[in-house]
Amino acid sequence: MMEQNNVKMQHNKLLKKIWNISSTFLVGLFVLCAVFLMGSRLMGYKVFNVVSGSMEPTYSVGDLIYVKNVNPHEIEVGTPITFVLNENLVVATHRVVEVDEENQHFYTKGDANDTADASPVHFNNVIGVPQFSIPLLGYVSDFIQNPPGMYITVAVGFILILVVFLPDFFGKKKEDEVIEAKETNENISTETERCIMCGNDTGVLVGLPADARKHYINGVGQLCEDCYLKVSVSSQKSQ
Repeated sequence: MMEQNNVKMQHNKLLKKIWNISSTFLVGLFVLCAVFLMGSRLMGYKVFNVVSGSMEPTYSVGDLIYVKNVNPHEIEVGTPITFVLNENLVVATHRVVEVDEENQHFYTKGDANDTADASPVHFNNVIGVPQFSIPLLGYVSDFIQNPPGMYITVAVGFILILVVFLPDFFGKKKEDEVIEAKETNENISTETERCIMCGNDTGVLVGLPADARKHYINGVGQLCEDCYLKVSVSSQKSQ
């Protein structure tokens, strides 16, 4: 029996360890995504999802690029820039192939395109210069910013909160119960009661509440099993 309990305890410890590692990994992954998707804005970056292959292999479809505002007059030929492409506020990222300082225009071209863009980019339309990119994270960004991905993300975040905090809550509760039980047991003597009729050891701990005892008769006292049976038989005959 003791060996079975030890095996069960080791099994429970292993499951708890796996649970802790898994939940920590999921929470860390969720926080990491949140930092790269939202926390970067607090550091002055603007984040854009690459939706075309015009800048491959520099930036591929699904990449997430992090753009920082710069002085247009400091941008040189060969620098990729992110800019507002047209009146519909479409945003693009292409490489500068020529700078017209006098008219404050950039001429751009996608790395994968054969020809330069038809229209120049005015300095005022420049959003910034990409600082770095993270492959495939654009798919994640697009997913969580639009339904149903937005709702799924909120649900997953809520579940992760439960995963992190609920085990600690129930573990603390169980720990309190164990402490309480231990304190209760300490108040109970290890001595055992004697039968009031024959004087034999009953095996019942001294101080144990009456409703938790066997072979106890209110108004009489603690009996051993044999005497209890005798009293019960005598009671039935007298009736």
